[in-house]
Amino acid sequence: MGAMEKRPDSSGKVRDIYDCGDTLLMVASDRVSAFDFILPDEIPSKGEVLTRVSAFWFDKFKDIVPNHMVSLQVEDFPEEYAPYADYLAGRAMLVKKAQPLPIECIVRGYLTGSGKKTYDEDGTVCGISLPEGLTEASKLPEPLFTPSTKAAIGDHDENISYERCVEIVGEDIASQLRDLSLKLYKAAADYAATQGIIIADTKFEFGLIDGEVVLIDEALTPDSSRFWPQEGYQEGQVQPSYDKQFVRDWLKANWDMQGEPPHLPAQIIEGTSKRYKEAFEKITGDAFVPMKEQ
Repeated sequence: MGAMEKRPDSSGKVRDIYDCGDTLLMVASDRVSAFDFILPDEIPSKGEVLTRVSAFWFDKFKDIVPNHMVSLQVEDFPEEYAPYADYLAGRAMLVKKAQPLPIECIVRGYLTGSGKKTYDEDGTVCGISLPEGLTEASKLPEPLFTPSTKAAIGDHDENISYERCVEIVGEDIASQLRDLSLKLYKAAADYAATQGIIIADTKFEFGLIDGEVVLIDEALTPDSSRFWPQEGYQEGQVQPSYDKQFVRDWLKANWDMQGEPPHLPAQIIEGTSKRYKEAFEKITGDAFVPMKEQ
């Protein structure tokens, strides 16, 4: 049996979530969103790359912070999901239920994107003053913790100060979120550098299980991070990246953002799929072979 006929208990732009009692089954589809639109075409293997890359990091950093992962193996899922084994293989993760914290924990190690825009205007990124003379893709003197609030689908997340973060979740939790986010980013960036990848910035999500802060959702994937190839990195210019930037660039050139998004050409779909698989291979050091073929 192919894709799921069973209706998810909740659905995001990319993920479908099924309630299994004490646990949740998180399924990463091959859907792709850009500019807050879900596009009509899927990117083959994208969901599997996101799930397996997250699992890699969850396992690698479990001594820094606990996480919600229970299993990636279909045989460990509740019995009712057995008919969908082929579809779920590699793209689904059984996780412990956590109470999500309403903060997106963003860490920026390089100047790019919205940070570059505000830096050019007033020398700050998310209200934090930076030295003069930085340019596109400059490495920041120190990684910055720049939290934002989680918005409903269709709305934009809003950057907030650390003080506002304290007001929302309390001093104890806020300091844990900041310290863990920076520790995870530094450890991941150091490891990624050995694999030929620069992690320009990333977003973590945390929740509480029995009052303890745990890493949830996805971690350090091409969807939640900017991964740049180390080879050819040059300060002062926009870097190529292992993510859906390829899709965004095509849409910007071929669509006026009005009405329904257009279908993507085959070469954009294939090129994006290839980038996701390449990110998987660089990060894990393993060739990408779909789990159902293993």
